[in-house]
Amino acid sequence: MKEILAINGGEKTVNENFVWPVYDETDVNAVAEVVRSGKWGNPDCEDLVAKFEKEFAEMCGTKYALTCVNGSVALRLALIACGVKPGDEVIVPPYTFIATTSIVLEANCVPVFVDIEPDTYNINPVGIEKAITEKTKAIIPVHFAGQSCNMDAIMAISKKYNLKVIEDACHAHGAEYKGMKLGSIGDVGCFSFQSSKNLTSGEGGIITTNDEKLYDMMNSLRNVGRVKGGQWYEHHNLGCNYRITQMQAVLLSNQLKRLGEQTQRRHNNGTYLNSLLEKIDGITPLARGLGETLHSYHIYIFKYDKSKFNNLPKVEFSKMLAAEGVPCFMGYPQPLYKQPLFLEKNFMCYAIPSEVDYSKVCCPVAEKACYEEAVWIFQNTMLGEKEDMDKFAEAITKIQKAVLS
Repeated sequence: MKEILAINGGEKTVNENFVWPVYDETDVNAVAEVVRSGKWGNPDCEDLVAKFEKEFAEMCGTKYALTCVNGSVALRLALIACGVKPGDEVIVPPYTFIATTSIVLEANCVPVFVDIEPDTYNINPVGIEKAITEKTKAIIPVHFAGQSCNMDAIMAISKKYNLKVIEDACHAHGAEYKGMKLGSIGDVGCFSFQSSKNLTSGEGGIITTNDEKLYDMMNSLRNVGRVKGGQWYEHHNLGCNYRITQMQAVLLSNQLKRLGEQTQRRHNNGTYLNSLLEKIDGITPLARGLGETLHSYHIYIFKYDKSKFNNLPKVEFSKMLAAEGVPCFMGYPQPLYKQPLFLEKNFMCYAIPSEVDYSKVCCPVAEKACYEEAVWIFQNTMLGEKEDMDKFAEAITKIQKAVLS
């Protein structure tokens, strides 16, 4: 007897409620204690923020960590501290959140898009080297979905051409490349604590580095241009107040205690789910075994081939899968250079040369991912049980059988 799909009124395959964020009374009590203290902001008491920064640096294996209001600001402060000037070029991938590129524009620099690898959806090192000009000053590799970029190749290129590397690790809390924590390999690493992220306080961000000069500059920029040893009303650099609160810091400290176990669980579930989905004709998990020793799976991504599903469009497949109870999404609708921001050049950025025309940019792999292939499953589902992964595969098989019958 033919099974009825949930989208058509049938029973859902997956009935689990994947809760996020994960918290308990220790989180509530930690925040409540700060509230009762009456010392909520950094000017009142910086001890709790400094404590979390030290803990995060130790987790990452870096000398320094510096909190700020969000991951976007983390990237912006890192780029400015790396010494870019107006008109400089910064190499970025087109398959990422807008902030990876908008911060380049905010710094009056020129985003240069380099296509992604088809097996990982991370920036292609071969394309990076081809895109370098005398104006190139930095590379922002994005460890997309928690999968590490090819950092050996990227760091070799940066050394060859004397470029700064700013790791966008906003998806990669706790993830590793060849045993090194992501965010510790380049000149700077940037993380987000926005509500969907694997480590969260609702909003917030942090920057990691081993370079004392970069740390001091980023610290100044996030603290209204103040410098170590200076007075409260003494401002040396063009900064702003990008500090986080004591309440965010204690919440993050408490959440950090769970991160190691959660990351390992996501890694294990992702590996197991790969073994299930690779058996389904038309479903291809993104590649593993390319240097990542711990995958944080902020998003679990697989490639969908509609020709094996009776030419069912990706958007319809995604709706069917979500109806079956799998928390999923069809991913980015288009690469960043197709966004109105770039097509209409709504930059207010005086240093972008007039001849820069993003309508002429074409990154075929990124476009295929957006329009045809990529389907995302959300990170909180990767904290489920092995049986949940079985159900995800079962839901996809159920859809395939239904559309082919």
